[in-house]
Amino acid sequence: MPLFDSHCHLDDAAFDADREAVIARARAAGVGAMVTVGTDAVSSRRAVAIAASAPGVFAAVGIHPHEARLASEEALEELQGLAGHPRVRAWGEIGLDFHYLHSPPGAQERWLKRQLEAAAALNLPVIFHERSSAGRFLAVVAEAPPPAGAVVHCFSGTADELERYLELGFLIGITGILTLPGRGAALRELVRRIPRERLLVETDAPWLTPDPERRGMRRNEPACVRTVLLRLAAERKEDPAALARQVTENACRLFKIDALAEQALFGYLTERA
Repeated sequence: MPLFDSHCHLDDAAFDADREAVIARARAAGVGAMVTVGTDAVSSRRAVAIAASAPGVFAAVGIHPHEARLASEEALEELQGLAGHPRVRAWGEIGLDFHYLHSPPGAQERWLKRQLEAAAALNLPVIFHERSSAGRFLAVVAEAPPPAGAVVHCFSGTADELERYLELGFLIGITGILTLPGRGAALRELVRRIPRERLLVETDAPWLTPDPERRGMRRNEPACVRTVLLRLAAERKEDPAALARQVTENACRLFKIDALAEQALFGYLTERA
């Protein structure tokens, strides 16, 4: 069963002691590819270095909304340089998060706009982060150059938000929240409405460990994306292997992984239009 973890943070210090073993466990679980995602210039630099050294690992570079207060034009220039690396397949994660307000809303909006401009100029797809922005996220996105593809990572929004994201052509990233008894209830209803060709699965590791793995381990890993996929298939009443193939192809299409590279990573050849 081919699996693609479309969003993890392998650069995080939680993996410093056993990063290679984590990647090996993912491979053993059928995870042929993963995207390790930056949150500022330093973590993006680390993400690119990890991707460059590990087959099947790709990178995204960007400034997370939590880090917007520390962002600078110099950091943006560094990210633009990093984005030229062949293992970089997306810009992100970027967006708005007004839930915790680690950065002022104005700073978040400014750097979301600047990064959307940068991603569009580089023809890179975007990985979005949105939480509790009360409509401002969609307003900012509407004023910016359209991205070359996008995914709303770790979707846990409303039915109205989902409908709007789908109208905009965005993909929807599903995490281990889907498996959580209380917190995942609303998401379990909404995932049935998402077209198959718009779905991605992700871990957001080392966070959001799915149930039941969280009962025996605190740290999430890319290998756990298998649990997310199996629960997604169960909620949608679909064959897990067929759904895994579809969401893997969705990820390869978004991140511009060509058919021959996909065959090398996952063992099959896809007909591409």
